[in-house]
Amino acid sequence: MSSLPVDRTETAPHPFRGRRALHAWVADLAALTQPERVVWCDGSSAEQDRLLKRMVADGVLVKLNPEWRPNSYLARSDPDDVARVEDRTFICSEDEADAGPTNHWRDPAVMRGELRERFDGAMRGRTMYVLPFSMGPVGGAISQVGVQVTDSPYVVVSTAIMTRMGDAALGEIGDTAEWVPAVHSVGAPLAGPDGGAVPDVPWPSNAVKIIAHFPETREIWSYGSGYGGNALLAKKCFALRIASVMARDEGWLAEHMLLVRVTSPAGRAYHLAAAFPSACGKTNFAMLQPTLPGWRVETLGDDIAWLRPGPDGRLWAMNPEAGFFGVAPGTSEATNPAAMATMWGNTIFTNVALREDGDVWWEGMTPTPPAHLIDWRGEPWTPASGRPAAHPNARFTSPADQCPVLADDWDAHDGVPLDAIVFGGRRTSNVPLVSEAADWVDGVFTGATIASEQTAAAEGPVGALRFDPFAMLPFCGYDMADHWQHWLDIGERLGAKAPRIFRVNWFRRDADGRFLWPGFGDNIRVLDWIVARLEDEADAVPTPIGLLPYRHDLDLDGLGLPDDDVRELLTVDATGWRRECDQIAAFFARFGDRVPGSLARRLTRLRWQLGEYA
Repeated sequence: MSSLPVDRTETAPHPFRGRRALHAWVADLAALTQPERVVWCDGSSAEQDRLLKRMVADGVLVKLNPEWRPNSYLARSDPDDVARVEDRTFICSEDEADAGPTNHWRDPAVMRGELRERFDGAMRGRTMYVLPFSMGPVGGAISQVGVQVTDSPYVVVSTAIMTRMGDAALGEIGDTAEWVPAVHSVGAPLAGPDGGAVPDVPWPSNAVKIIAHFPETREIWSYGSGYGGNALLAKKCFALRIASVMARDEGWLAEHMLLVRVTSPAGRAYHLAAAFPSACGKTNFAMLQPTLPGWRVETLGDDIAWLRPGPDGRLWAMNPEAGFFGVAPGTSEATNPAAMATMWGNTIFTNVALREDGDVWWEGMTPTPPAHLIDWRGEPWTPASGRPAAHPNARFTSPADQCPVLADDWDAHDGVPLDAIVFGGRRTSNVPLVSEAADWVDGVFTGATIASEQTAAAEGPVGALRFDPFAMLPFCGYDMADHWQHWLDIGERLGAKAPRIFRVNWFRRDADGRFLWPGFGDNIRVLDWIVARLEDEADAVPTPIGLLPYRHDLDLDGLGLPDDDVRELLTVDATGWRRECDQIAAFFARFGDRVPGSLARRLTRLRWQLGEYA
């Protein structure tokens, strides 16, 4: 077997099958990267403890004060390695057209040649860790197994939190099971080609970064970065980019969606998956704390959901992850108390600030910052420093089972049956508080046209729409228009048993820029209406953009919302929507004739309906 991504035209359709192929793959990688040693990780707590202690001794991690944050640690990355690098993330499909216009494509043969050069000797002087892991419960109905090799112990301990990593996952491979191969190196060998020693640093990385995905062979290769989704390859690379291709080929869906159970005061439970672009309150929704008495929202997943048609004809959903990799800045007891409680301990923080008492801090955590901190770069900081104490993309990595609102059956082998799908974006105008799609095609059109408005001139014209279809723009492993067609096909297969589809917008503002909706825990009032629709207990107003609630069907008691605000929250501005249709048409044009005909016709019908709408 080649030590680099395999050309599908020269091999069996899936060369990564069974334990024998796995051992050969690891041996070939070791010969290529030349590590000092190879360690197969078992996922035990003893192994995790050994690695954490070693990283503290080596200056890679800072152990936090156990009185405040037991068994928790702070990592500070290199300032040039702080986030995903979308411009260096590639889909290396055999046919460039399959990658689509929203992905960066590289010819797989060319990329293989570059990877061979980069990985040659890349692990000299370091340890190669072999990480078998399961996405989803081990042996679950839609779970998938992967194996990552890495020379970063930070990646090992983080993957142990984020996945079911270790011997149990390795046991699933057996003699014939397929597995997804993921190769990672920070690209900082500790010995040169001549054997001369190279000094180590707390956060090794390389100025050159490459994250390459090979859809046909399901491979992931990442070089040069030790940070987040660039290095924790089970997350966005596997669970979305590669899994979306697997799902397309096998008849299911891998989506950038939270997953919750909503239980009404009457004790009836419903399962909702929801897709939101960044900065749209996704984590707050996943851990929503209802303000209405009798309602309960339980977390099943905060970021990714895999959806499959079940034997009963319904769509079933599962969170493939075992931990949370959340953005810390802006998270507080006021905005998300459940998230704050989740990170009480056993957590790895990256690029947050360090308090004098040995705990952590970030912007938004408390109304008033501490007088003295060590910032994310390891430098002294005060409120007068004129720079953030924590990096804006600072993260916390915590086990999911520490979340106080986690559902007891969050890791059920079969997942949960899905009742509704919710789409949302940050929209100051046009999009009402909540609406329901008229049918599945209308719902897919809604998902395909999710957008947020530009809020600063640096991002583009203020008010212009930044489309993020299905919140998957950076994460779909193939052409987005083909993704829309796949959704349409799934809906046709589900028929009358398909989940209902809704759109929400917590961010509508008035002419003075004031938010019209209180948001946070009061979003349960919107879910109340969604549940009422699922139970056929609420009527709706037909409009060109969907079915809207009657005011009397929304529980607004105690909010004190002025009549004008409520009216604005439920208004369809035909003029504004006609302008939006022009922007949707321009966005669709990027995909040419791959846009499904039913969505193109839906846009034409929307224009006509808006012209008739008073």
